[in-house]
Amino acid sequence: MACEDDFCENYLVIKPEQASCLDLVRILCSDDLEKRDFFNTRVLQGGSTRFRHRWIVFISVLLQKVLLYLKKPVASVGSAVELLLNFPAANGGYRRLFCNLFTGRVVRPDKSSATYTSVSGNVDKRLDLDKNYQELNTTYAMMFQDKNVDPDLIIISFRGTEPFDTNTWRTDIDISWYEFQGIGKIHGGFMKALGLQKSTGWPKDISSGSDRKSYAYYTIREKLKTLVQENGNAKFILTGHSMGGALAILFAGVLAIHEEELLLKRLEGVYTFGQPRVGDEQFGEYMKGKMMEHDVKYFRYVYSNDMVLEEEPNKNYFSLLHVVPKILNAVYELIRGFILPWTKGEEYREGWFMKLFRVTALVIPGLTDHFLVDYVNLTRLGKLPSSIYVYPRGPNQNPKQD
Repeated sequence: MACEDDFCENYLVIKPEQASCLDLVRILCSDDLEKRDFFNTRVLQGGSTRFRHRWIVFISVLLQKVLLYLKKPVASVGSAVELLLNFPAANGGYRRLFCNLFTGRVVRPDKSSATYTSVSGNVDKRLDLDKNYQELNTTYAMMFQDKNVDPDLIIISFRGTEPFDTNTWRTDIDISWYEFQGIGKIHGGFMKALGLQKSTGWPKDISSGSDRKSYAYYTIREKLKTLVQENGNAKFILTGHSMGGALAILFAGVLAIHEEELLLKRLEGVYTFGQPRVGDEQFGEYMKGKMMEHDVKYFRYVYSNDMVLEEEPNKNYFSLLHVVPKILNAVYELIRGFILPWTKGEEYREGWFMKLFRVTALVIPGLTDHFLVDYVNLTRLGKLPSSIYVYPRGPNQNPKQD
């Protein structure tokens, strides 16, 4: 693993695709894991340090192995579910679809159509909330500009975990990490999704050429540079939900590492929703310092009992006392799905697909609290406390209340 040695101090890299069933047993009892192809780390070289969290590695490798085997079946199921969910819209509603079934005039949804909706889009159908936004699409993120309200503002929304994409699921449960001098340890799965180079880490520039692999960070950075150079007043915001939120704050972090002063000067803020942790305490302090230095605001929104944000679970996590409050919260959320449209308007009405997920939260408390529906409602209806501290602050400013 000389490639990791070249750009970071310490690391723990797991490659589940190279792990055999016998390797899963070795994780729990072998003292020489660093000699295995699927497990690489500088921390354990020579076996001088005892690995105390083998079960965490075991679970991560096992789940990733399962997801590798289920990749095609899950994708097929997702494609079928997505197709079925689009039949009502393609046929003019449920009533028309029911009639067409008897007359033999059922219209099959066209996947290439602009009206074809993803599974996430069917969970929350309020697709017209941002009619004025002009979309500047990229492979890794959606870029928007509101030509009516603020034509100088660019919003970059990173894509999150897709419901039936096991590759993004694997990224979430990959416990690999890299440690950088003076920066800290960072989640390996998210870094690789953003564009970490296997042999060089985060070079400021990568070689050009038609055969060059496309990486999210470099692609978005170059597009942003072009936009801000064309418009002297341009500014941008980074955002994302779930894994997308993790990529948003890491994107800002790599900009700081590369000392991209022009872009950091135009970065207004980072807003993440349901974002999992991306690094250790040292990395958090590093990012806090950089955000304050460049006057970039960072808001990490967490809704209720979002299970993805269970960062330090209680030792009695599966005890009745710990689960009951979450089940009660799930019951409340289910009831609220029927009450909210009456109190706030028809646009808050939830479809049967979302209500179905509300019921599943009775079995898996905190599941629906991670969905975008409640984060959107929270953003539109939530109120800030009457007194909050505003960060970042300048070096000579006292804590300010707003």
